Formats: sequence, structure tokens, C-alpha cells
Amino acid sequence: MWLYLAVLVGLYYLLRWYRERKVVSHLQDKFVFITGCDSGFGNLLARQLDLRGLRVLAACLTEQGAEQLRNKTSGRLQTVILDVTKTESIAAATEWVKKCVGDRGLWGLVNNAGISTPTAPNEWLTKQDFMKILDVNLLGVIDVTLSLLPLVRKARGRVVNVSSIMGRVALIGGGYSISKYGVEAFSDSLRRELSYFGVKVAMIEPGYFVTNMTKGKGFIGNLQASWNQASPEVKELYGDNFVADFLKTMNLMKPPWAQNLSLATDCMEHALTACHPRTRYSPGWDAKFLYLPMSYLPSFLVDLLVYWCFPQPDKAL
Repeated sequence: MWLYLAVLVGLYYLLRWYRERKVVSHLQDKFVFITGCDSGFGNLLARQLDLRGLRVLAACLTEQGAEQLRNKTSGRLQTVILDVTKTESIAAATEWVKKCVGDRGLWGLVNNAGISTPTAPNEWLTKQDFMKILDVNLLGVIDVTLSLLPLVRKARGRVVNVSSIMGRVALIGGGYSISKYGVEAFSDSLRRELSYFGVKVAMIEPGYFVTNMTKGKGFIGNLQASWNQASPEVKELYGDNFVADFLKTMNLMKPPWAQNLSLATDCMEHALTACHPRTRYSPGWDAKFLYLPMSYLPSFLVDLLVYWCFPQPDKAL
């Protein structure tokens, strides 16, 4: 019985491997719009797709980021300044994309722009702290997608939304996991709606990678700022050593492949160029073998893991 089961599993993965190797034709004629290209995943993906011959439309938050990207790529790549929190900026970028793509439509939309801070225990934060992240990571994704959807539908193309493994299991407080859970829900509903029009929607759920969002000084500074704004009562409950202990735990969670951003951008490229893209990609072994299994465990087991692994407040019961 086990032999038959092993053969069936092997055949399944062999068939999936064969299907996923098929590549869309005429890639050099296809336009892809990527948000958040100043650095990190978006920057690397823009350069990667440019080398592949696609017509990349890269949205950057700053002119400096746009200029640096243009200096590293071919003349095919074009840039535009975009702030995903401002509807007027999105409207202007949409008009620019329409002029660039003409009658061809937009083959790929990659919603990559995002932030991860402020991240801290929920009691340390304010409503504005949550809104700051939701405005970029969730509402920005929705606004950009709705604005460009007619162009994607015209090309019968792809929408690729960068979520996170923290959109499957919430381990720490703040708006980040909330926003990524929202991206998951939006992507699921969008995928089902757009299937009638030949448009495919994929989600990228990376594990821990070192980008500008997660680099030490910025993360530490935001955590310290959240601690500083906490009430005296909360500070007394958590104790002065909690911040240092929390940072030690976060460093322990950093895997050895965290610098290899291509693990994530290769998944994005596949979602855009494969004839049969996956619905979800989980780049990083921590995502595949730690966080994904955790998301399927009973809640009380995940609660126990977090209870044991994360630092406890000074005045915990």
C-alpha cells in the first residue's frame, strides 16, 4: 500500500513539474507593472524581468530609487513615481501605464510595495500605527489593483500579490499580519472573480528575508519608538528588558538564506511567465517547513509554541 502511495505522490510531482515548465510565448511583447521598486524584492524583480526581455514598468517611491534602477537596467525599462497611499498618485500612474501599453493591455501587475513597521506588542501601539501599515500593505494593494484591472483583463494577464507567511500565522502584534491576512482574502476573492475572464491571480508568501523593511536599525528604531510611547502601566507590566529580549528572539528567527532575495523573485517570475502558475508560492525553507505547518496546527499548539519561544512580560502570571 505504501509503495502505491509513494508512486502516486511521485507521479503527481512529476506531472506538476512538467506543467510548470511551460512558458508563455512572446514575453518580449508583454508589459509588467511592479510597485515598490526602490529596493528589495521589487528592485530585484524589475532587473530580473528586464534581463528576461519583458517590458518592465517600475513604480518607485522616490526619484533617487528610480534613477538608480534605470542605471542598472536596459532602455526597455521605464519608471514612474508612485505613492500607493495616495489615490491621485495611483490615478496618474494608471494614465501613464495606459499610454505605455496602448492596445496590448497589461500582462502583469505585481503588488510588491509594503512596510513592516511599527511592529510591537499590540498594547504598545495606537490606532494610527495600525492604519499606517494597512494604508500601504492592504488599501494600497486594493487601490492599485482596481485602477489597473481593466488593463490586466484586456491582456488576459496576471495579478501577483506579495503577501507573507505572516498572512497565514500571526506571531507578533501590529498591523503587518493583519494587512497580509487581508491581502490573502482579497487575492482569493479576486482570483475566483477573474477566472471567468482568463486572468490568473497568484500570491507570494515569503518567509523571513532581509530587505529594507526588516533591516536591523529601522526595525529596532521603530520598536524602541513604540516602547517609548507605551503607557507607564504597560511599561511596568513588560519590564525594561523586554525590548532587548524581543530583539534576541527575532534574530534567532533569521534563517541563513535570508539574504538570498532571488528565492522570492524567482517565484514572482514564475507566476508571471509560466503557462500554469501556482496559486500560492512560499519561498524560504522556514516558510515551507515551519510556518506553513504551524498554520495547520490546532491553535492551542501554536499558542504554546509562541508562549515558550517568545519573551514574557515581567509581571506575567
